[in-house]
Amino acid sequence: MHDHNHHAHSNLRGKKLILTIFLNLLITVVQILGAIFANSLALLSDAFHNFSDTSSLFLSYIANRLTRRKSTKDQTFGYKRAEIIAAFINSSILLIVGALLIYESIERIIYSSDAEVNAILVMSMAAFSILANGLSVLILKRDAKENMNIRSSYLHLFTDMLSSIAVLLGGLAIYFFNLTIVDPILSIAIAIYLMIFGWKLVIQSLKVLMQFTPPGIDMEAIANDLSEFKEVKNIHHGHLWQLTDHEYMFEAHIDFEKDIPISAACSIMKNMRIHLSKKYNIHHTTFQPEFGGSCNSDLIHQDMVNL
Repeated sequence: MHDHNHHAHSNLRGKKLILTIFLNLLITVVQILGAIFANSLALLSDAFHNFSDTSSLFLSYIANRLTRRKSTKDQTFGYKRAEIIAAFINSSILLIVGALLIYESIERIIYSSDAEVNAILVMSMAAFSILANGLSVLILKRDAKENMNIRSSYLHLFTDMLSSIAVLLGGLAIYFFNLTIVDPILSIAIAIYLMIFGWKLVIQSLKVLMQFTPPGIDMEAIANDLSEFKEVKNIHHGHLWQLTDHEYMFEAHIDFEKDIPISAACSIMKNMRIHLSKKYNIHHTTFQPEFGGSCNSDLIHQDMVNL
């Protein structure tokens, strides 16, 4: 039932991504044409941002498709990490795009601060982008809360919607006050905002790829909980990591107080798994039962490599 629900959600997410891809392709084409005729760097920046959105959405869609593939003897976890990798790439693209926008905006301020900008056209294109991006944001909003891959695309779309609002305000400033310098300044503000969101997601996805302990789960608390079982002497050589957004993996060596039968040890470890599943949402555990055979009782085992 769990697998069926997972695939059903995955299929629905895929359809939503396809819809947002078409919407953003339309926005990109319209804004590039509008930027050329309006001579607006902010609008052109917004268009390139939308193009990066389209690329990120397509990458998210491919990753979403890959996660549906079954595990094999060569890929024992299947392609479950594909969406995390996509989130990392997409958020890295946000940083690159942001840096390029800042560079282009500074050039405009230095060399072309008096460039004429068609404010009416800028505002029209920005309004169109706000509506289309707003629709895309609504389409992905719910899934963005549960999936890092979708969240990376959602952030692309959400920041672009905000940047389009900034472009619209810039068009108003140009139209009423002839403040053409507002155009590149707003572009810099958009880029900085973009990079802040991108950096956060880069770190978040990188931590998953590096198999760091998932946020909000305390290894010491888990060890203390498992040590409450009266048959357990010590929990050591533990590892806790995140396979996907919501799949947590835990493994540890369990040092028992007495030399008990395997059947008894399995029964105790089964109760441990139930406890971890209910309290910490950890559904994949690997325990190694031991009795008097370990000389290292540290929860975190430091692997030593002989060079």
